[in-house]
Amino acid sequence: MGENKKHKKDSQHIEDQKIKDEKEQKVEEVKAEEKSDNFEEKFNELNDKYLRLYSEYDNYRKRTANEKVELIKTAAEGTINALLPILDDFERALPTMENREDKTDYEGILLIYNKLKRTLEQKGLEEIAAIGADFNTDEHEALTQIPAPDESQKDKVIDVIQKGYKLNGKVIRYARVVVGC
Repeated sequence: MGENKKHKKDSQHIEDQKIKDEKEQKVEEVKAEEKSDNFEEKFNELNDKYLRLYSEYDNYRKRTANEKVELIKTAAEGTINALLPILDDFERALPTMENREDKTDYEGILLIYNKLKRTLEQKGLEEIAAIGADFNTDEHEALTQIPAPDESQKDKVIDVIQKGYKLNGKVIRYARVVVGC
């Protein structure tokens, strides 16, 4: 009988050990599954961060490239702005010199003026059309208004006091004009 009890005890102990082992195995499986889920979540999170970072970098690269192009286009803006008064002086001087008897000075000045104007145009400078055009606040600065000679010239530019210019499509000096009212 003692042996039977011992045998029962051993078999109970073995069964308890099996149950314990099964529980430990299930706990390990659950932990492994949790780790697997955790790794998948971590992978998805890191992949999302990577994609966002890549997109931000790509946008940054495109933006800086566009800024460089714009900077190159308008890099000469300061220099061209400094040359505009000289262009104005030529335009004022040419009509007075044209009426003189000695045309050699006039032709020399005209040659220099045309060369300067062509060079500036090659760099992207363009004159803003004004006389007869509709008044546009994006390109014109109205210095005064006068009664329009006829109804068709209402809200149109009647006279230009100072020419306006654009550099590569950007207004660098507004045309100063007289507008009909």
